[in-house]
Amino acid sequence: MKIPHLILSLGLIVGFVFSPSGYAQTDVARPKIIGLSHLGLWVKDLNASRQFYKNYLGFDEPYSINNPDGSVHTTWIKINDKQSVELFPINSKTPNDGDSLYHIALETDDAVGMLNYLKSKGVTGPAGKALPDKVGKGKIGNLNFFAEDPDHHIVEIVQYEPEGWTIKHAGKAMPATRIAARISHAGVTVGNLEKSLKFYRDILGMTEFWRGSSNNITLSWVNERLPESRDYIEIMLYGKKPSLDRVHTMNHMCLEVPSIYVVDTTLKTRTLPAVCKKPTAIKAGVNRKRQINCFDPDGTRVEIMEASTVDGKPTPSSATPPPTEND
Repeated sequence: MKIPHLILSLGLIVGFVFSPSGYAQTDVARPKIIGLSHLGLWVKDLNASRQFYKNYLGFDEPYSINNPDGSVHTTWIKINDKQSVELFPINSKTPNDGDSLYHIALETDDAVGMLNYLKSKGVTGPAGKALPDKVGKGKIGNLNFFAEDPDHHIVEIVQYEPEGWTIKHAGKAMPATRIAARISHAGVTVGNLEKSLKFYRDILGMTEFWRGSSNNITLSWVNERLPESRDYIEIMLYGKKPSLDRVHTMNHMCLEVPSIYVVDTTLKTRTLPAVCKKPTAIKAGVNRKRQINCFDPDGTRVEIMEASTVDGKPTPSSATPPPTEND
C-alpha cells in the first residue's frame, strides 16, 4: 500500500482531516448556540460599579458569591431571564494587562456536545491550554466551560440547568427602572479578521450580516449573528495595537432599546457615579441607528442603541479592506 493511501485510510477511520485554517475538521455535529448569555467584567471598585449598573442604568443584583473571607467573588447584574453582566472585583489573580473584559459567554442547549464539538475542531482553552476533559458545574448550578478565540478572548459556553440560579430566578429581579431589556451584542477586539471568522463563522456557525467603516478607508466592524439567535458578536478591528483606553471602548456591550430619546430623558434624572465619564450625546452611528455611549467606572463602554435604523431601511455594508498592522 502506498503511504498517501495509508494516510487517507487512517483519516477515514478516525473521521477527521486538517484544514488550512489549522483547526481540525470533523463530522461531529454542532449543538445549538441559542443566545448571548453574559459578559464577565473585571471591576476595580465594586461599589462604584453597583452604583452605575443598578442606580444609574436601573438593573437589579439578584445574587452574589463570596470568597472565604466574606468579600465578593462574583456578583450578577440581571438584564433579563437569560442575560446578565457578571462583575468580578479585581484581586491578585486578575490579569495584569488592564483589560476590563474577562470573558463573553454563549448559551447552548448541550454543553457536553459543544465541548466534544469544539475539541473535534481543535479549539483550545484559555492561554492555549487544552479544553477540559469534561463539562463542569459552576457555583450557581449551570454547566459551563471556557474556550478561547484567536485573539485570546475567553469564550464561556454555558447551559442553564433547571436547578441553577438562573432558571430559579426566572421572572424575578427585573424592575421597571431597567434602561433596557436586552443585550443585543458583545464587541471584541480583533487583530486578524480571517482568523476570527474561522472561529466565529466557520466553527461556531455565526452568519455575517453587516460590515462598517468609520473612515471609508479601512474596515472597522463585522457583525456575526449567532446561529440560533438574534444576538450577535461585533468584531472590532484594529491595525496597530490599541491603547488601553481604546480597548475599553472597543470591548463593549450593547443594550438595545426602542427609543433612545426616552433613555436620554431617563438618564438625565439619575445620578452618574462621579468616577464615570459623561455619556455621549444622541447620534446616529455609521449603521444609522441612534445611540448613546455610556462608560462604567472602569471605562468599559456600554452602548445603548435603538433596534432600527433612523428610517427603517437597512444600511449597506462597507466594501473597504480590513486594516493592516500599519493602519
